[in-house]
Amino acid sequence: MPGLFVVFEGGDSVGKSTQVALLSDWLDGRGVRHLSTRQPGGTPIGAELRRLVLDPSYGDVSPRAEAMMYAADKAQHVHELIAPALARGEVVVSDRYVLSMIAYQGAGRELAMNDIAFLGWWAVGGLRPDLTVLLDADPDAAVAAIEDKDRLEQAGLDLHHRARSFFLEQAQSDPAHFLVLNARGSRESIAAAIRDRVEPLLP
Repeated sequence: MPGLFVVFEGGDSVGKSTQVALLSDWLDGRGVRHLSTRQPGGTPIGAELRRLVLDPSYGDVSPRAEAMMYAADKAQHVHELIAPALARGEVVVSDRYVLSMIAYQGAGRELAMNDIAFLGWWAVGGLRPDLTVLLDADPDAAVAAIEDKDRLEQAGLDLHHRARSFFLEQAQSDPAHFLVLNARGSRESIAAAIRDRVEPLLP
């Protein structure tokens, strides 16, 4: 597609939302047409799925049911928002995408990785990001800093460590499509590194 697809991945409380906002502001300043979104969420269906999958009041949710709700969110997201924006030649900036699903529902929940990867990429029709920005931090500090934890954030540090290991392995295996940054750096230095990597890719 003629647009540019940039995804932010990483553990909880690493600053993804902040950096998505800063990149969006920079694109605004350059007059670049873009769409910023988050997963799960971003669409009316996605907002309902986000509530269902993250609200602790629903109790014990099957990991397989959880994975399918995340996949449904991503399928609708690509259909309703991402693919049309890319087709218009816009830059799409997304807070999480398929790798988060594989990291948390596959590695984290210890479901079969190949099954979750197939489900995730099938749900989005194989649409892959042009660049994945991985904000990396130790879950021991990052997750502990969250006061009001959602259902996934309450799932235990072992899950978050497994997810982090998966993210780092993916980045190491495909450096051409990843930018890995220490999430504990300053917001400004992280944002500058992201801009430097994104600018040459702009459509």
